Amino acid sequence: MQLSPLALKQIKRFKSIKRGYYSFIAICVLVALTLIAELLINSRALFVSYEGNWYFPTYGSVISGKTFGLNYDYETNYRDLQEVLKKEGKGTVIMPLVPYNPLENDFREGIYPPSAPSSKEKHYLGTDSTGRDVVARLFYGFRIAIFFSLLLLVCNYTIGVSVGSAMGFLGGRFDMIMQRIIEIWSNIPFLYVVIIVASIITPNIFTLMGIMLFFGWMAMTWQMRTTTYKERSREYVMAAKSLGASRRRIIFNHILPNSIFIIVSFIPFSISGGIVALTSLDYLGFGLPAPTPSWGELLRQGTNNLEAGWIVSSVVVFMIIILVMVTFIGEAVREAFDPKKHTTYE
Repeated sequence: MQLSPLALKQIKRFKSIKRGYYSFIAICVLVALTLIAELLINSRALFVSYEGNWYFPTYGSVISGKTFGLNYDYETNYRDLQEVLKKEGKGTVIMPLVPYNPLENDFREGIYPPSAPSSKEKHYLGTDSTGRDVVARLFYGFRIAIFFSLLLLVCNYTIGVSVGSAMGFLGGRFDMIMQRIIEIWSNIPFLYVVIIVASIITPNIFTLMGIMLFFGWMAMTWQMRTTTYKERSREYVMAAKSLGASRRRIIFNHILPNSIFIIVSFIPFSISGGIVALTSLDYLGFGLPAPTPSWGELLRQGTNNLEAGWIVSSVVVFMIIILVMVTFIGEAVREAFDPKKHTTYE
């Protein structure tokens, strides 16, 4: 598919804003790495060679220890197997960069969690108060947070843009009724609803998504209503009406493309807001149930164990980096796709 000259110009403009462009690449790389997180951070081996047979346990089924000559039937401890095969010379085990999963407790004699960072044990950012690897918890927590925020963004924008455009374009009684509904809706206390729901059922990612979606669509609705109301009185909309264009065509082919500036301006705030909201709920204990990897749960552990400064500092530094990069991307997209920068009059 060949891109239009305007699209090519917008992409070129986006690439010229270096901090936004490089942040976009960095975020894409991080998101791609989270999709293959099991190959980078996992207690299962990437590859095992034993007695002429090859095994790839990462995405496979559970392999018992007896398969490799160990004296137990439950799932193989591949870190121990690596040491055993290395001493006996009977095979090879290749482990991920961080050989721990985010739910695994690594208790060692004489070492009590939380334990400080150690390259020898490959706990590069230490362990939390229950002996789980902080790097694994951070990385898998990021995967949950970013996809939660992106899905929430899509749902909020789908509802907000649709309802807001209809309110601004149709106006009249429909606009008045929707305004009153949103005003009442927005006065419902979000945190109280979360507390009530958490007291009745154990929240999961879909429950939290539903609650945040219940309240989150209204901000974009107000913005799109104002923008659509302003755009519908412009000359190009009047010209389209005089030529017999339908309401659907006017909204989707004329008003929305010229409102893209408003929409993309709020994207970084929506993504960062979703991450911060999920982290805050987890920190307060109303978010995802234990032992789900979560930045908020790590922050709570860090504040309860102030001597383990590596826990709080790891989460805070990583969160700041992610949120700053998302903001840079939003600024670059806003500058690149602003229709006013690519409009010419003849």
